[in-house]
Amino acid sequence: MSKGLPETRTDAAMSELVPEPRPKPAVPMKPVSINPNLLGYIGIDTIIEQMRKKTMKTGFDFNIMVVGQSGLGKSTLVNTLFKSQVSRKASSWNREEKIPKTVEIKAIGHVIEEGGVKMKLTVIDTPGFGDQINNENCWEPIEKYINEQYEKFLKEEVNIARKKRIPDTRVHCCLYFISPTGHSLRPLDLEFMKHLSKVVNIIPVIAKADTMTLEEKSEFKQRVRKELEVNGIEFYPQKEFDEDLEDKTENDKIRRDKPSSLKQESMPFAVVGSDKEYQVNGKRVLGRKTPWGIIEVENLNHCEFALLRDFVIRTHLQDLKEVTHNIHYETYRAKRLNDNGGLPPGEGLLGTVLPPVPATPCPTAE
Repeated sequence: MSKGLPETRTDAAMSELVPEPRPKPAVPMKPVSINPNLLGYIGIDTIIEQMRKKTMKTGFDFNIMVVGQSGLGKSTLVNTLFKSQVSRKASSWNREEKIPKTVEIKAIGHVIEEGGVKMKLTVIDTPGFGDQINNENCWEPIEKYINEQYEKFLKEEVNIARKKRIPDTRVHCCLYFISPTGHSLRPLDLEFMKHLSKVVNIIPVIAKADTMTLEEKSEFKQRVRKELEVNGIEFYPQKEFDEDLEDKTENDKIRRDKPSSLKQESMPFAVVGSDKEYQVNGKRVLGRKTPWGIIEVENLNHCEFALLRDFVIRTHLQDLKEVTHNIHYETYRAKRLNDNGGLPPGEGLLGTVLPPVPATPCPTAE
C-alpha cells in the first residue's frame, strides 16, 4: 500500500503536465452570395440617403494649399475654382507691399454652401516661395506646416476624452504652379515636388497657359511629364493608390501621355484663371480680355481649367481627403508613434516632452 502511493501522486503530477488540446481558432466564414431576388424590400439602399443627410447637417472640411512664385495667378485661380473671393488676395503684388524675406504660411477659412451642403474651405497661401535670389530649402517651412497639422490631429486623436469630431486642418491638396516658360522645370520645382509629394497630394498645374501657343503648350506638357518621370516624382493620383480597376481606368485617362481626346487631356493641366465676367454670344462667361478677343476660362478649346475644376471638386475631392488620411497621415502617425516607443505624442518614456518630427533634410538643388 505504501509503495503504491507515490506512484499515484507521480501519475497525477504527470497528468497535470500534459497540455490540454487547444481549441482551433475560429475561421471567419466566407460571405455566401444570396440570390439577388430577395423575398421582399429590406431597405439597405437607404444607407446612402442616411449618409447624405448626415453630411448635409455636419458639413465637411477641405483644405487646399497653393504654392508657386508671385505673379502666376494663384489667388485668382482659387477664386475661379470656387467662384468666390476665398483667397488671401485677388490682386497681384503692388509696389507698396514688400516681398517677404522668407516663406510665410497664411491660412484663411470660409464656409461655402451649395445645394444645402456646407463646406468649410481653408485656403493656405505661401507668399515668398521662390521669390528670393537664394531659394535654397525654401520648401522646408511648407513641409513643417504640413507636418504640424498632422501632429495637431494626432494629439487630438490619442486623447482619452477626445472630441466627437476632431477639427481637420490637414492639407488635403497642394496645387503647385509651374511657370509657363515653355522650356523645362526649374531645379526648385523638381526639389519641391520630389520631397513634398511624400507628405501631401501634389497636383501640378501650368499657370497662365494663354501665354503659350497650342503647340508650345503641348510640347511643354510632354516635357514636364518626362522630367517628373526621370526624377522619380509621382503626383496625385498615384498609380499605387488605385483601389480597383474602375479607379485605374478613370485615373489613367488623366495620367496618360497620349490622350485620345480633348476631354481626356493629361496632367499637368494648363490653366487660365479669371474672376471677371464678359458677354460672349449673349452669355456671361468668366474670362480674360485681350486685344485678340476673350479667353473663356471654362471653354476647353481655350484652356483646361474646367478639367482641373472637375478633377479637384467634382470627381476626386473625397479621394483627396481619403488619401490624406489613409496614406500621408497614417505614414506620419506610424513614424511618430514608433519614434516615441508606441506612446502618445508629447510623452516620452519618462514623461519628457518630445519634439515633433522635423522636416526631412533635402539635398541642395543642382
